[in-house]
Amino acid sequence: MSTYKSELLRLLEQRGYIHQITDAEGLDALAARQVVPGYIGFDATAPSLHVGSLVQIMMLRRLQQAGHKPIVVMGGGTTKVGDPSGKDESRKMLTDDDIDANIAGIRKVFERLLTFGDGPTDAVMVNNDEWLSQLGYIELLRDVGPHFTVNRMLTFDSVKLRLDREQPLTFLEFNYMILQAYDFRELAQRYDCRLQMGGSDQWGNIVNGMELARRMDGRELFGLTTPLLTTADGAKMGKTAAGAVWLNDAQLPSYDFWQYWRNVDDRDVGRFLRLFTDLPLDEIARLEALEGADINQAKTVLANEVTALVRGREAAETAEKTAAETFAGGGAGEDLPSLEVGAEGMRIGAVLTGLGFCSSGKEAKRKLAENAVKLDGETVTDPGYLVEVPKGGETKLSLGKKKHAIIRR
Repeated sequence: MSTYKSELLRLLEQRGYIHQITDAEGLDALAARQVVPGYIGFDATAPSLHVGSLVQIMMLRRLQQAGHKPIVVMGGGTTKVGDPSGKDESRKMLTDDDIDANIAGIRKVFERLLTFGDGPTDAVMVNNDEWLSQLGYIELLRDVGPHFTVNRMLTFDSVKLRLDREQPLTFLEFNYMILQAYDFRELAQRYDCRLQMGGSDQWGNIVNGMELARRMDGRELFGLTTPLLTTADGAKMGKTAAGAVWLNDAQLPSYDFWQYWRNVDDRDVGRFLRLFTDLPLDEIARLEALEGADINQAKTVLANEVTALVRGREAAETAEKTAAETFAGGGAGEDLPSLEVGAEGMRIGAVLTGLGFCSSGKEAKRKLAENAVKLDGETVTDPGYLVEVPKGGETKLSLGKKKHAIIRR
């Protein structure tokens, strides 16, 4: 039974978002008494975020559902530097145009999940390049530098782990934590932002920002982190053998996105329903109690609800219909991935890599040797097999039981 007074912390606790809070009692009292503006930062390194960022996006949604104000901070400035957390190497440098295009792509998902506007609890999206690019180097060193010690910065996991692995850490990246701390202070001044949220790997960066605001302005700020999100088998959320599970449909078809959720481990269903859907908790309890083959009902609900939130209800319905036609009826749903081949046909290995079902010709050969590849239900094992399709016709390709596609001409 929760002891929290505020709807915000009760909601976050019941849904499984809370790992650490800097001052739970203080934040609880504040959230019970007034609207709390809270932020999470997202760097713009690609035109879409992936599933690994979805728990953070949902945290901002929960903040708004509990009557508070979400601030989405796009790291137009920090993307130019690079967060060393969990990285073995420096990220490649992007141009301003690249970063702006990425932010435009990323915004689409937030517009589905948050309500933007000018009201007291409406979400806002800001770009930290607005203030970071205006900072003079001498001014930053003089005003902010004295509040950081190199001794302490070297103890942060993002720095320590890289050094322990004897991987180079540039001076550029070493500054990232200072810039993120400065963001929190700047947002507190501009928007009266009182709360920064993030993954557990961001704890040190969040505390840095709180301390900087306290020392420079005497402000009391709060931090809250989520548990490190891994699947039941220990894999990092959002990564698959085929690559990242992107949130935008331009980077990943809705059918593949739906399938990712439909195929989660049985042990993850309840947790993911709490984190990634708006279903009532009693309904989630009923679904996660299902056993045997019935748990597949819960997985379909999970896939439908997450896809509807991120891609829209129509995308979820189309994906479910495609799956039903493909798996149950042996047909070929309209939402399946497809590949066009010319009159001269295409080798089976090239088809598998062209669809993204295999990452290389070597992997394609292995799958063929494992009898995992079928064309219209017939097993194909010859790496030299030529896939030919009559003009206007189509062929269904299957890799294992879960990957299907249409080959057309």
